[in-house]
Amino acid sequence: QVQLVESGGGLVQPGGSLRLACAASGISVSTNAMGWYRQAPGNERGLVARISSSGKTDYEDSVKDRFTISKDNVKNTVYLQMKSLKPEDTAVYFCTVVYKNYWGQGTQVTVSS
Repeated sequence: QVQLVESGGGLVQPGGSLRLACAASGISVSTNAMGWYRQAPGNERGLVARISSSGKTDYEDSVKDRFTISKDNVKNTVYLQMKSLKPEDTAVYFCTVVYKNYWGQGTQVTVSS
């Protein structure tokens, strides 16, 4: 059974940083493409960043140079380091196994002063 458990969300001021983690079980992050998506109220869920099995990364334009996706194959965990956060980054962030439709429950990120 595949499980993805996100953590690390919370309330942060504009300009601040957060690191999200996605602990995977039942599937290996080393052999699968993994991704982070987000969904703000009234919006569709959209891609934030993804990392291939070989470690190649790509990002949605608005987060390039601010967010970094990475993974630890030993811990079987995917991370999203977010810096210079903006109010428009406020959303529920979801971890997913790309192309296989497995999703975590999401973690709320709120950027507000």
